[in-house]
Amino acid sequence: QVQPVESGGGVVQAGGSLRLSCAAAGRTFLNYGVGWFRQAPGKEREFVATISRSGKNTDYAGSVKGRFTVSRDNAKNTVYLQMNSLKPEDTAVYYCALRVANVGPYNYWGQGTQVTVSS
Repeated sequence: QVQPVESGGGVVQAGGSLRLSCAAAGRTFLNYGVGWFRQAPGKEREFVATISRSGKNTDYAGSVKGRFTVSRDNAKNTVYLQMNSLKPEDTAVYYCALRVANVGPYNYWGQGTQVTVSS
């Protein structure tokens, strides 16, 4: 069983930046594709970004493309989500998820970290 853990959430003003981290102690991230998702109050969980096991391939939701960047440091067993030019509508709980391949369903989910963007 793998348990990813997110960190780095907080409160930031519109236009500001935050960097989220996702780690899984005792497990090597090299074996997993990683995705970031978010869920705002009263809304469905939505896809934000994904990165392949090697880090060579990434994909983003249209709403964050050009503002968010997903990256990984397999030597540190950590995946990052750099969020710039934050907007109030980015306010949500952000989740990290792992999957054993670069495609298909995500198998393991973190507990989430709150991001609040004030206007």
